[in-house]
Amino acid sequence: MLVCSDVVAAAPSLVVPCVPEYGQCDGFDYRGPTDCCPPSECQFNNLWYSQCLTIQTESTTLSSSSSTICQSVYSQCDGENWLGATCCIDSTCTFVDPYYSQCLPTSSSSSSTDSTSSSSSSSESSSTSSILPSSTSSENRCSALWKQCGGIGWTDSTCCDQSTCIVVNPYYSQCLPSGESSSSSSSSSSTFSAATSSTNDGRQAGVTTLYWDCCKASCAWSGKASVTSPVRTCAQDGITSVAPNIQSGCTGGTAYMCNDQQPWSVSSTLSYGFAAAHISGQSETDWCCACYSLIFTSGPVIDKELIVQVTNTSGDLGDNHFDLQIPGGGVGIFDGCSSEYPGSYSWGQRYGGVS
Repeated sequence: MLVCSDVVAAAPSLVVPCVPEYGQCDGFDYRGPTDCCPPSECQFNNLWYSQCLTIQTESTTLSSSSSTICQSVYSQCDGENWLGATCCIDSTCTFVDPYYSQCLPTSSSSSSTDSTSSSSSSSESSSTSSILPSSTSSENRCSALWKQCGGIGWTDSTCCDQSTCIVVNPYYSQCLPSGESSSSSSSSSSTFSAATSSTNDGRQAGVTTLYWDCCKASCAWSGKASVTSPVRTCAQDGITSVAPNIQSGCTGGTAYMCNDQQPWSVSSTLSYGFAAAHISGQSETDWCCACYSLIFTSGPVIDKELIVQVTNTSGDLGDNHFDLQIPGGGVGIFDGCSSEYPGSYSWGQRYGGVS
């Protein structure tokens, strides 16, 4: 699917505004301003995202001959190609996957957020979801609630104390309250099968579609789920972060989907992204900000994996339905793109997108 975007060159006489604290200032395919408003500075987060942050004055000595400025709570602290500090201020550097570790308060677990807002679209497929049940072995000391309990390379306990070990991605499983987060789902292709997995591996059949309606995500409101913070929301420029209590641009407000909340690939068989979803037998409190592993069962991406974080919900989604957030995927019930980008632009077919 081809996605086109209009680029408007600024007049030479215009002064480019600085990026406020916590706004994006660099990253792959980023075209916005890169100068941060003082006293914050542009801090590298990963290849796709750098953020304006105020440099911490507190530092931690790593060796007798060198010291570094540690990362603030909820900032990245390690991962493949990570060049920043690996120590944390008043928090612990917690492994999430090979590409990302995060500074989290002691006894907390990683739960990141990004945004979405939903609408069904054109591409359907079957999907699967996986849940790793907790172990009852008395030989191991079980992990506490919100702690890691499994994953590739994990050598510690795989049982959970009064909770269930849930697969988040191949490298990370987490102890969650029973029913708090459900597993993954697999997707892709124009043929949808409602049959459950014949291998009985814990996955479930589902459907995937596409959308991009520019609206503020449902999970961007505070209090939707037990998470460290709601999904990030942006101003009309799609870059500047706004407070979680700002009304959606789809209902007369000024909060929209952020430009960087779109899929990215880490290999020929694995990608990450965001989605609106409806999971059978659960509620918005359960799936908001939860992560799911989607294994495509048909079409050109058969057997490939997409790990998505659920950032939105919608009344036009069926059971085990994942509406993948992809630019050009089309609007559905709501159209926030027309108000975010005023002008005579074509956003493609409603419930179909750009083709």
